[in-house]
This record gives sequence, structure tokens and C-alpha cells, in this order.
Amino acid sequence: IGHVDAGKSTLMGHLLTLLGDVNERTIQKYQRDAEKIGKGSFAYAWVLDETEEERDRGVTMNVAITKFETEKREIFLLDSPGHKDFITHMITGAFQADAAILVVNAKTGDFETGFDAGGQTREHTLLIRSLGIQQLIVAVNKLDIMNWSMKRFEEIKNRLIGFLTSTAGFSKDNISFIPCSGLTGENLVKRESEALNSWYSGNSLIEQIETVTINKEIIKKPFRMAISDYYSGGFGGANITVNGRIESGSLQIGQNVLLTPSNEYAQVKSIMVNFEPVKYAITGDNVSVGIVGPDILQLSSKSFLSCYLNPVPYSKRFQCKIILFDIDIPITIGFPAIIHHQHITEQMHFTKLIRAFNKNGTVAKEKPKCLTKNYASAIVQIKLSSPICAETFAENKNLGRFVIRSEGKTIAAGIILNIKKKGERKSKK
Repeated sequence: IGHVDAGKSTLMGHLLTLLGDVNERTIQKYQRDAEKIGKGSFAYAWVLDETEEERDRGVTMNVAITKFETEKREIFLLDSPGHKDFITHMITGAFQADAAILVVNAKTGDFETGFDAGGQTREHTLLIRSLGIQQLIVAVNKLDIMNWSMKRFEEIKNRLIGFLTSTAGFSKDNISFIPCSGLTGENLVKRESEALNSWYSGNSLIEQIETVTINKEIIKKPFRMAISDYYSGGFGGANITVNGRIESGSLQIGQNVLLTPSNEYAQVKSIMVNFEPVKYAITGDNVSVGIVGPDILQLSSKSFLSCYLNPVPYSKRFQCKIILFDIDIPITIGFPAIIHHQHITEQMHFTKLIRAFNKNGTVAKEKPKCLTKNYASAIVQIKLSSPICAETFAENKNLGRFVIRSEGKTIAAGIILNIKKKGERKSKK
């Protein structure tokens, strides 16, 4: 993640090249093609920016997903757009991540542009923390332009650490800073510069990525899988193949599952992870699952597969606790906005303002008429334009988080406290 032009795609493209995931012939072709249009420095970025429009504009527009392996880990890399016009794609990518790499531009003036008002550095970090990401690697990129200045590195580190801990809510122990250059490749895998070696002895970027830990407790939760794509046919006797990410629990061949919201039973006939057939898959795996049973007309972009004995809830009314960001217009009952949950975007509005809190967590006001920037958080009720599959944060952290945006800005992030299920009567209170 990071502000536009921080060098995210170039850094990640060069990293993949150094790890041997991109052959030299391909890079040479990208270099020739990039030089023809006067953008020779974009060659490594083209490893991830695959569309003609992205290459012409020099801006990542979609989330590029790439898998690579090291001696210790198997890693899925999601390169997200930095431009504010494509922040919804960045949110979709963040929902799938276990950790984040924040790429900042060390060049004088460029870091300040990305970090200060109007830049995406602040919003991106607030968003990923709100979506549950706790581990953050800060890649201080383009430090070669600053002659590997330790002073500049420490200046950026000091500017960021206060914001990341006090405002964004990261633990200091879960933040690391790595000096590097995406263009030259310095300290992505190896550290060779004498100027950098004179004061830095920490990890390279790939070494730091290998230290990321994964929450294994959610594997014990009931099976949940958000379906991002589907099509007719499959292997192993399947009549439908669904693609997506396992958000909790595990899945194995022969298992009976429930398709929500159509409430149709299905049986798993085949599973593929990384284009390889497997007998089972677990939380965090991006999978292709062959199923038999449902009619493909019952599937949609909102569909979930879940444990048939304990299916995922489906509703459009929720009671939530939200953290308020820098809101310009007070939030009142009926205030319209857009909610981002997993890969789904829905229209919504506020139906009840229950309680507002101060920054220290004390109650500021019961049943406030509006929510302003004077409040830090609030408990509210919201109603979506149509139902989605979701869970309370207490039951499933992956499915219990969301982000609210309005007028192109993130105004709040929250967790689901209670789900009003279809058919429940309203309380008389």
C-alpha cells in the first residue's frame, strides 16, 4: 500500500525478479518496450501492471495478486492501487491480507506530499488497521536518491511512528522500517551498498516478510468462504466451480456445505490451491472449489459457502461500533454512505445513533442527534440497501469488520456487534 508514485509496483516487480519468479528475457522485453515510450524506469512495474491502460498511465488501477516462494514461506503478494480514485480496489485487497507493506517515497518533498493532507499514506494505514491488519512493514523506498542518508531515514521513521501508534493504532513492536530501493534492488533481497552498510545492519525486505506471523485460531472457526467468481463445469465430477478465499475454518473433498443466500446444499468434489489439486484447504487459502448440487443461477457476487450445520448469517441490518475519522459533514439519522465489507460494496444509511464516546473511551452522549469530529467513536445501527453475509466481530473477526465511505473519503471503520436477522421482530424498547 502507499501513496501514488511511491514506487510500489516497481519495488515488488524487482523483488519478484530477484527471487527468480520473472525470467531475464521477460524483463529485457519490458525494458525495451518501456524505453520505446520514454518510460524506461517502469519496466519492473510492468511485472504487476499488466493492462495497457495501467502501463500507459503509469498507475496501478487494480489489485494484482502474485504468488512466490522463499526457503521458509509461501507468500501471496497483493499490489494495491495508490491513487485515491481506486481506493475501493485497495480496500478489497486489504480484506485478504495478513500483513501490509507500506511503501513510502524517501525523496525530499515526495514523502511529505504522500503523508500530509491529501496524500494516501494516512488513509491507507488507517484503513488497513481498521480492517484488522496488525503487522506493518514500512519500506522506505528510493533512499538511494538521498545517498542512503541515515538522517533522512530516521526523519521519516520518526514522522511515521507517532502517527502509526497513536492515531492508526498499531503496536510499536509490530512495525518495522526497511531502507531500500525498488529501482536498483538494494536491500530487497541483499544489502550491498557500502553507504547503507555503514549504518544499517537489519533485515532485507524479504527477510522481514518471512517474519510475518499468522493467526491460526481462526482455522478452528466454522467454515466460511466468500465467492469472488464462479463458472459452470469443473473437475472431479463438479458441475460448478467457485473461486474465493477461505475466511475461516477448513474445507475437504466430500464435505457438505451450504450456499448462502440461496440456502442450497452442495457437496465438495474437488479443491485446487495455486492451480494444484489438493484434498483439503484452510483459512487464508485462495481456492477453486468444484461443487455439485446448486443451480448456477443461484450464485452471485454476494454468495458464500459455509458450514451447513452453522451457516453464515445473512442480513441488511446491523448494530455496530464505529471509529470516526475526519468527517466534514455531521452524521445524522438517515445519513447515506457506502459500506465496504470483504469484496462487496453496498449503499447504506444510519437508522439509529445510540451512544457517542470520547477519545478516552468514556460516554460523551447518549442518543446524540448527530455525530461530529468531536466524538471518537459511537455505537450505531445501520441498514444496507440489500443483505450481505456477515458475522459479529466476536464470532469472526474477518467477517465482522467494515469500512464506511462518503463523498470519496473514508469517514468511519467499524465492527459488527449484533445482527438483525430476517424475520426478527423489532424490540418495543
